[in-house]
Amino acid sequence: MNISGRPKQETAFHSLTPERIITLVEKTLDRRCTNLCRPLISYINRVYELESEDGSGLVAKFYRPGRWSQDGLQDEHDFLIELAGQEVPVVAPLMLRDGSSLSSHDNIYFAVFPKTGGRSFDEYNDDQWLELGRLLGRTHNIGAMHLPKDRLTMAPDRSTRQQVDYILNGGFMPDDLQSPFKNLTDALINEITPLFNNTGMIRIHGDCHFSNLIYRPDESFYLIDFDDMVVGPPVQDFWMLLPGYREDSLAEIEIFLEGYEMFRDFDMDSLRLIEPLRAMRYIHYTAWCAYQYAEDGETRVDADFGSRQYWQAEMGDLADQLQRIVKG
Repeated sequence: MNISGRPKQETAFHSLTPERIITLVEKTLDRRCTNLCRPLISYINRVYELESEDGSGLVAKFYRPGRWSQDGLQDEHDFLIELAGQEVPVVAPLMLRDGSSLSSHDNIYFAVFPKTGGRSFDEYNDDQWLELGRLLGRTHNIGAMHLPKDRLTMAPDRSTRQQVDYILNGGFMPDDLQSPFKNLTDALINEITPLFNNTGMIRIHGDCHFSNLIYRPDESFYLIDFDDMVVGPPVQDFWMLLPGYREDSLAEIEIFLEGYEMFRDFDMDSLRLIEPLRAMRYIHYTAWCAYQYAEDGETRVDADFGSRQYWQAEMGDLADQLQRIVKG
């Protein structure tokens, strides 16, 4: 299936070889590696596990061309380096031989990180909710210090509008569904945009769900994968961790905020943004699939992407979420 009529692209990014990857890492780190080059799961970038000759593990991340600018990638690295400098548990990029954290080859930017093992939890106990609150409170204190140079602002009339326009203009859905989709997303954006007025916007992780938190025994949770770092409301960084809708997660919210407010005040009015942000997430995910399909000729996360059934289900979910938001 090729919804948009564009063939699968074959570029240097799609044809990275183990030999090329190891050579680039050795050159930029000035460090010898073994022959280990194991691909890791990543739906957007190309990520590989490597090993130094001294036995230490490395992770090389090759960023998808065109997805972020050089300034945008440096924003991610700067945030991570600032966090690590304040002993917030994150995995910061290694410094390369030229003193930078970001290198490039054939118009592909890449970075190298230390391998950090751990496990994920999809449910948290009370002590862990407190710990997560403390972690994100500290993260947001540093995130609030300054704005990035070139990162999206998470707001319905900005990021969500751009994503809707991309979907509508990309030829990803049947023609007869475009108008209903536009009417529905217009109604949603118009409904939720005023809710973001006077909301504080800072640097945040942006994609904080359980898969992007790893737990290391006798240490703490580590916050990983800052690819989707944005300027947005702090509440975005914890609603995806909740076990359900806002009204079903009041106990977890209370414990999380107890930990959070040990380090940073929280705007309680921003809790009203949880369900609007959930609707925005639906659109963000669909646009993410569309970007991948446009570039690769396929999407590995949803085999039905682009089918009539896919779009009907997507619009049904958005309509239900809009109704929930309107009811309050």
